[in-house]
Amino acid sequence: MSLSLILSVFVIYTILLFAVSWYTSRKADNSSYFQGNRKSPWFVVAYGMVGTSLSGVTMISVPGNVMDQSFFYMPMVLGFFVGYLIVAFVLLPLYYRMNLVSIYSYLESRFGFFTYKAGASFFLLSRVLGAVVRIYLVVFVLHGLLPSGTAPFWVVALLFMVLIYLYTLKGGVKTIVWTDMLQTTFMILAVIVAVIVIAKQMGWNMSEMTSAVTASHYSTWFDFKWDNNTYFLKQFVSGIFVTIVMTGLDQEMMQKNLSCKTLKDSQKNMMTTSITIVVVNLLFLTLGAVLALYVKQHGGMAAMGISAVDKIFPTVATTYLGVGVGVIFLIGLVSSSYPSAGGALTSLTTSWCVDFVGFNRRTDLTEKRKLSIRYRTHAAYTVVFFFLILLLYVLNNEAVINLVYQLASYTYGPLLGFFFFGILTRYQVRDRWMPLVAVLSPIFCFLLNSLSNAFFHFGFGFTLLIVNGLFTFMGMWLLRKPALRPNNVMEL
Repeated sequence: MSLSLILSVFVIYTILLFAVSWYTSRKADNSSYFQGNRKSPWFVVAYGMVGTSLSGVTMISVPGNVMDQSFFYMPMVLGFFVGYLIVAFVLLPLYYRMNLVSIYSYLESRFGFFTYKAGASFFLLSRVLGAVVRIYLVVFVLHGLLPSGTAPFWVVALLFMVLIYLYTLKGGVKTIVWTDMLQTTFMILAVIVAVIVIAKQMGWNMSEMTSAVTASHYSTWFDFKWDNNTYFLKQFVSGIFVTIVMTGLDQEMMQKNLSCKTLKDSQKNMMTTSITIVVVNLLFLTLGAVLALYVKQHGGMAAMGISAVDKIFPTVATTYLGVGVGVIFLIGLVSSSYPSAGGALTSLTTSWCVDFVGFNRRTDLTEKRKLSIRYRTHAAYTVVFFFLILLLYVLNNEAVINLVYQLASYTYGPLLGFFFFGILTRYQVRDRWMPLVAVLSPIFCFLLNSLSNAFFHFGFGFTLLIVNGLFTFMGMWLLRKPALRPNNVMEL
């Protein structure tokens, strides 16, 4: 693709995004930024959450991974569906009843100051790590699409982060809810168009394409080897808990849900999202199988100049399927990255302002002062993102990127333990010891996983998240205090 075409697509989409930002941030205040004034239409949130849940990483990696792992990701997707049900009917009622701005405020009400701060701190760490990897991969692909020598990587990363900072600065979650809708639309459009064009080039109609995919080994769903990370039961259970923590216990995702008018609307949003996520992921996997067959027919990855599975979709879309598909792919990629990064900035700013500065309880802060703190916090996280993206680029090691994702299993585990101990028991805990429990649980998980791999050749994979949550739960149980009186318990 030519430089002028890439820049034109980027500029036009950016203008569209800023138009949405301007419209949604008119007369914006802190309530708009944090909760969207609780006026977000549930169907808009539901549709947009599909794109947020998938992100540009899914768009790039899931189709490519079919080449190596077939459809082994699908049992995990079915687990996502069950996880969304738990979030809808267990966690959302709790959040709405307590009228939370930051969901981690629950931990303070239930256990105390130190548990609350430990939970919020682990969220900040988890969200920064996850968001930086997502943004880095998208910026890396965008930089790779530019003609050689056009601009250094740091310039592309800086421009990208500045634009994200500007378009989310005023509107916050109110803006993100609507731009998420654009993200979902263009991501799905890019996949559908790519499938249709590849099928046409391969001489297939839709029925013949379906037959070719199902007849290939790429469409295999179930791995019955229990010691593999792709073992279907391990994948399914992992999918349930990944959704609980990365949706139900994640401020970014819940902030959008809590912007709906009522609990019922938010639950409708969650149920709609749960079904749509399964369908869209199946679409991505189908694209992956079609791409694998296409690459195979063209002599393999090396013959097509593809160095890694993550580059299969970008390379095929921008080089082999024509300018139209390339443009749509580029729009899908850009649209997937803006709201994902903006949503992370918004949720991190919200958590800092509410959980650490205390916006919801301090009477000494004027609205003007709160606005100033929020702006500076938003800018600080933008700078942190930028430098971490540059660090990943310097390391430029796939193992490092995988390590960052694995760290999510460690950092979200304590949140899982904290929340479900509060929900499933009536006990109080020795609050001052909870930060230590939150730190020791991931350490024990790391040791257990290392010993299991060394002596039994068994890796926990994403189920390590569950083990981590159990360690935290056990630590809280050992440090429990007498149960709360029935009239003090926050009933579910």
